[in-house]
Amino acid sequence: MKKPKWVVEKEQAKRAAAAETVWLFGLHAVRDALMNPAREKLRLVVSRNALDKLSDAVAIAGIEPELSDPRRFAAPIDQNSVHQGAALEVKPLNWGGLAETCLGRDDRPARVVMLDRVTDPHNVGAILRSAEVFGAQAVVAVQRHSAPETGALAKTASGALERQPYLRVKNLAAAMQELKDMGFLVLGMDGEADETIETALTDHKDRPVALVLGAEGPGLRQKTKESCDKLVKIDFAGGFGSLNVSNAAAVALYASLDHSKG
Repeated sequence: MKKPKWVVEKEQAKRAAAAETVWLFGLHAVRDALMNPAREKLRLVVSRNALDKLSDAVAIAGIEPELSDPRRFAAPIDQNSVHQGAALEVKPLNWGGLAETCLGRDDRPARVVMLDRVTDPHNVGAILRSAEVFGAQAVVAVQRHSAPETGALAKTASGALERQPYLRVKNLAAAMQELKDMGFLVLGMDGEADETIETALTDHKDRPVALVLGAEGPGLRQKTKESCDKLVKIDFAGGFGSLNVSNAAAVALYASLDHSKG
């Protein structure tokens, strides 16, 4: 019996995802990936100088390095990439789903950052760094029209990609609803909103919060806005468009915290 077309396409997509690999580059990104036991490592290409700097991490990872001349670097990465003589082929990390990832890990209410079509890997990398600094449970983006794991993203994240959950979901509105069902207050960042983050949270200091940010220029899509509990702005920041999205994420995370708890 011939399989239905949708079954065949689903199986093909599953095989393609299993075969997908990412090349990380740069000493910092490669070191953090080597030290991450959850990261499946496939191939390490290094210069002699880089190997000397990474020798402890290489030993811990138990991977056989391939020595390469940095001027004719053997790894299949962009020639303009600042690889510092180190590149590591890996499988993308699997952080699991929203339910197991986004619940609070300590006595503080959870914080999650959601990205609506933010495609620049440098912005997403910087957001991952801020999310780690401010103790966010996860950064969530859509699978299509968002930045996947890449070497550029990992380098900008400066190691945070290995520690900060980065989930990519099929449907952002559905993910927002799932978080609502988990008790989250979902706040959409909009420079034209009447309410600030602080005022929106006045009576919700113990609620877990999801902050939703859109791409610079277009901002949040209409469907995304409609899926939020409230639209809010950053106090004292003027129009949201005046802030880079990664800077806005950092300020929004800080503003959403209950600073009375220290």
